[in-house]
Amino acid sequence: MGKNWPGDVDTTPKEVIEQLKAQIGVDKSFDLIARVVKIGERESCMFFIDGFAQDDIMFKLLQHLQSIPKEEMPENIEDFSGQFLSYGEVALVDNEEQMIRILFSGIPCLYVGGYDKLIAIDFRTYPARSVEEPPKDRVMRGSRDGFVETLVFNTALIRRRIRSTEFTVELHTVGRSSKTDVAVCYMDDRVERKNLEQIKKKLRDISIDALSMNQESLAECLYTGKWYNPFPKFKYSERPDATAAALLEGNIVLLVDNSPAAMILPTSLFDIIEDADDYNFPPVTGSYLRITRMLIDFFALFLTPVFLLLMSHPEQIPGGLEFLMIKEPIHVPLLLQLLILEFAVDGLRMAAVNTPSMLSTPLSVVAAIVLGDYTVSSGWFNEEIMLYMAFVTIANYSQANFELGYALKFFRLLLLVLTGLFDIGGFVAGVLIAVFAIVGNKTISGHSYIYPLIPFNWSKLKKHILRVSLPESEKMSGQDNRKA
Repeated sequence: MGKNWPGDVDTTPKEVIEQLKAQIGVDKSFDLIARVVKIGERESCMFFIDGFAQDDIMFKLLQHLQSIPKEEMPENIEDFSGQFLSYGEVALVDNEEQMIRILFSGIPCLYVGGYDKLIAIDFRTYPARSVEEPPKDRVMRGSRDGFVETLVFNTALIRRRIRSTEFTVELHTVGRSSKTDVAVCYMDDRVERKNLEQIKKKLRDISIDALSMNQESLAECLYTGKWYNPFPKFKYSERPDATAAALLEGNIVLLVDNSPAAMILPTSLFDIIEDADDYNFPPVTGSYLRITRMLIDFFALFLTPVFLLLMSHPEQIPGGLEFLMIKEPIHVPLLLQLLILEFAVDGLRMAAVNTPSMLSTPLSVVAAIVLGDYTVSSGWFNEEIMLYMAFVTIANYSQANFELGYALKFFRLLLLVLTGLFDIGGFVAGVLIAVFAIVGNKTISGHSYIYPLIPFNWSKLKKHILRVSLPESEKMSGQDNRKA
């Protein structure tokens, strides 16, 4: 404890208040408020951050406390808290570090002269947007709410869907300066204990000044190996329903304060490919959507490299597929055309993100005219190249997971470069590198990234490929699910 901490026998309440003001930095920051009042004729002070405290509740609370007669003041703070503070969330603070952490998370702290502890009274509020449907995780059918940047709201959205005492939320603090709240969510009767203890140990062992990029900073701290492998190690979801379903299957969910997405782990490649719409439709329709998504991902990876390889060996084109041949003169090498369009698509995507909404439509029209008409008529690009790149672009947007979409893009670029430079040998080498990158990848728990393909488990693999009926999916909860 520092000098002049409440309870020191040689200090007066006024000296304690001045020392607490100095420790917090009240005189340095305009939004740090210290409201000095008399409670039971004792010098007292309410410390809070302007913008986090609810003014109406504070007014009523201080009005109530200031009306306490001197003769009714208890001898210890525990009796005072129990007798005069009927507010729901109240805790006692007995050291400076705890006070600073609680206060800067938005919880007001009350010092009452003569007592050896402070009282933390949680009537904070956070600026928050509505729980509207996330723009990236939209569904054709299903609930329309989504996570927001406030941690307690996100846990409430999950709790609304899982009304069980087995649903557990543990709070951790990460970052010496940021002291970011990280919630570990799991079903106590379904989670694999080894994975849970491993995740909690990793969180406790993180030594970082701040989670400056929220979830990405946390992900890089949790998974430090093989950073060069672009395939995602975590599944992110902004949908409470998808997150609740993952918890019921035995997965662990990490929620980071100030981030509107849940980190689901451990995660395999098949888990990442799944989408909420797979379960919002009947089994036949859900299976069709899932298989279609897998096929589109496959063609997104191999379509343009295979086309480039066939253009290098036109004699190998099967009969009846001669229309694949480029009829017009080729002024720019095909490899260069494909690479330019790959980067141009990303440039348009970044431009769309940074363009004001009122200009997004005119920009799209201009981009379509310039890239779709003028570039072909000028001889820069051939029509077939534009067609195949249009399909690849649409295929990338069909993948809900950004990280998986870019992983496929990076390996497609690698395949294009190796095929253009080394012909069929380069294509085979690129395919082997992609296969090794997937097979050699591991989940954060150390399991196979493509389980149940390796190690092979047909019953589980069938459920990842085909959308099973609801009664069968309900049987999946338990020990067998935790191996995925």
